[in-house]
Amino acid sequence: MPLVETTVHGDIHELRLARAPVNALDPSLCQALTSAIADAVANGAQGVVLAGGPKVFSAGLDVPFLLSLGDNQDALLSAWNDFFSAARALANCPVPVAAALAGHSPAGGCVLALCCDYRVMADGPYRIGLNETQVGLVAPEGIQSLLARVVGPHRAERLLVSGALVEATEAHAIGLVDELTGIDEVATRARFWLEGLLQLPRGPVLETRRIARRDVVAALQPERIDLPRFVAAWMEPDTQAGLRAMLARIGK
Repeated sequence: MPLVETTVHGDIHELRLARAPVNALDPSLCQALTSAIADAVANGAQGVVLAGGPKVFSAGLDVPFLLSLGDNQDALLSAWNDFFSAARALANCPVPVAAALAGHSPAGGCVLALCCDYRVMADGPYRIGLNETQVGLVAPEGIQSLLARVVGPHRAERLLVSGALVEATEAHAIGLVDELTGIDEVATRARFWLEGLLQLPRGPVLETRRIARRDVVAALQPERIDLPRFVAAWMEPDTQAGLRAMLARIGK
């Protein structure tokens, strides 16, 4: 079974993360997503829907896998680089991307959503956000700027410092997501938004989008992520203890 399932709806290609049970982002899934985005564009997609599983869009990075790498910093750097390559593929995609969030989207799942043009989320008790501080991590400066871009700097500061995950209704109220709908309609509404863009003059839309999203691309430049520093912090005792405590809470 492919880790990313592609469904073609005319000019719109839907890419669905398909790594059971919660689309944890390990290197294989990240690499598959990067390739699927490139393939969609190469095959003529004029818009892309990024979808995940029901109730959980993506649980974020595969922490058990990352912990299994121990103190192998080269392997950790490689794994994190695969994730940021997928994020950059979304940010640099030459056609619009709408995220269909049919459930929880913490941490890495939220990052992928922030790299998209538009976010549709299931209306219900589903949470989204960057909860890094709760497990002893510091979100890279570039990732923090992606959140500030959509909710404003002061609100982003409050959310980032506390590591808050907000429910769908609040996420919509603060602009973290653009639209709420029923859980079974999320991908359809994402596609509907893209179809609206496709009715407009193509060249001006794409060029305006390219200019407007320069800050998204810039936020993911290597110097604003600083992976070596991030991986070094990952190895800190407080961070390792926080990550293991989180896994114990969720029964991993």
